[in-house]
Amino acid sequence: MIRVRMSAHDAHYGGNLVDGAKILQLFGDVATELLITHDGDEGLFCAYDNIEFLVPVYIGDFIEAVGEITQVGKTSRKMRFEARKVIIPRTAISSSAADVLDEPVIVCRASGTCVVPITCQRKRKK
Repeated sequence: MIRVRMSAHDAHYGGNLVDGAKILQLFGDVATELLITHDGDEGLFCAYDNIEFLVPVYIGDFIEAVGEITQVGKTSRKMRFEARKVIIPRTAISSSAADVLDEPVIVCRASGTCVVPITCQRKRKK
């Protein structure tokens, strides 16, 4: 799991909207951690087979990204990801006000495939 606050650097569009590619970057980091834990190697992200952007993300939002390995092949690792908005800024109250959401809001779901070459699988079952 990764939790990150979206900054002005992450905004790409008018209205302080964060680029969806930033969420995919978080999924890539989650995938890397999953592969290191599973195989002892970072592996390579090959492709997404599904991406759903569900809710806009803005500067100041705290986003939590999680993932899991759903299928293990000889070299492939299928994964599922979810990003949730957990804290939102409340700039109408003050420039530093923020609220923790009672329930996280799912902002994006995705699934994809990563590959770890056999020669790099240090935790391989024998």
